[in-house]
Amino acid sequence: MPVTHKIAHDVKDMGLAAKGKTRIEWAGQWMPVLKLIQERFLKEKPLNGIKISACLHVTTETANLAVTLRDGGADVVLCASNPLSTQDDVAASLVQDHGIPVFAIKGEDNDTYYSHIQSALEHRPQITMDDGADLVTTILTKGQNLIPGIIGGTEETTTGVIRLRAMAKQGVLKYPIIAVNDADTKHLFDNRYGTGQSTVDGIVRATNILLAGSTVVVAGYGWCGRGFAMRARGLGADVIVTEVNPTRALEARMDGFRVMPMADAAKVGNVFVTLTGDKSVLRKEHFEAMNDGAAIANSGHFNVEIDIPELEALSTSKRTVREFVDEYKMSDGRKIYLLGEGRLINLAAAEGHPAAVMDMSFADQALSVEYLAKNSKDLKANVYPVPTDLDEMVAKLKLASMGINIDALTPEQVAYLASWNEGT
Repeated sequence: MPVTHKIAHDVKDMGLAAKGKTRIEWAGQWMPVLKLIQERFLKEKPLNGIKISACLHVTTETANLAVTLRDGGADVVLCASNPLSTQDDVAASLVQDHGIPVFAIKGEDNDTYYSHIQSALEHRPQITMDDGADLVTTILTKGQNLIPGIIGGTEETTTGVIRLRAMAKQGVLKYPIIAVNDADTKHLFDNRYGTGQSTVDGIVRATNILLAGSTVVVAGYGWCGRGFAMRARGLGADVIVTEVNPTRALEARMDGFRVMPMADAAKVGNVFVTLTGDKSVLRKEHFEAMNDGAAIANSGHFNVEIDIPELEALSTSKRTVREFVDEYKMSDGRKIYLLGEGRLINLAAAEGHPAAVMDMSFADQALSVEYLAKNSKDLKANVYPVPTDLDEMVAKLKLASMGINIDALTPEQVAYLASWNEGT
């Protein structure tokens, strides 16, 4: 039923709510694990009265997570974790149809982005949910008065976990955070299969280029890079991987990809995609070496992986030639095309990961929030993994939803694996 009372919010257009409602329902059909958790939450109310501020990509999948948390009794407020990742119809529907305050507008400028984070923090959360750690960072720098009331938080991304571990190492992290990204049912699937497919989707939607026969350069061979490299090759691309980690570089070569430094790859690539979590992965010397017509995109969380200021300094002109495609003309006449303003191309130009894979990631999120609500008193200000039993529960539920059964160890096998005295 539509919400009749006024809810604080800042979204683009409430008139988009009807469209958002049906899209949220569509995504929900592909999220059976989260649906099972939602049904239990409705009965048990494990989050009753807990205030949650979530800084996440405002997508149809996130909407289903927010509704699940609300049904568990939580008081949820949502803001965007990236200026270009919001789906405006979803934001409107969450406010109108589900009574969840949302502060997010696709394409918002930097000032608006951070004002929306501040609006979410005015909720005075007890639990924070992050996708990139901007919420936690804002609390530590501008909202320390909120810390005594916070019992814990979760983090969704590789980039965010890196930031949080740096905070913990420096002794500035003030409350426990569960690294949802590190759960096996998250990074082995969401990062690999989700990022792989959605990054291809974003690039093709933005450009309509043919990947078959193109030389695609993948910067970074973590789980996201693996996923995209695999999907690009599946579409017929000649894939080159660049890496700084020797083990990952070796793995990429043994997976059948060419491996070389970016300085060499820049001379032959047609499409470049950064997936590293670091900054200035594509920079001046690479832009200077690229061929005319090279397309560059980023699928890491922040837009620092491509050194956009250096690209602009090298160019003599800039114009938008397609939605999400900016053409930079170099002094020698070459043209380089920046996709999605260097932000997450899979969310800037497409819809992000498919719901079926986000089902597991957001099941991990929901169960981690429940775990914090029950166990935060036993946790220190540190970064924690998702408990193994919760991770395995998500995998089992996902298999069951797919109609897949697996074997179980016999008592004899259990005993053998726990023993040492039976050998040759």
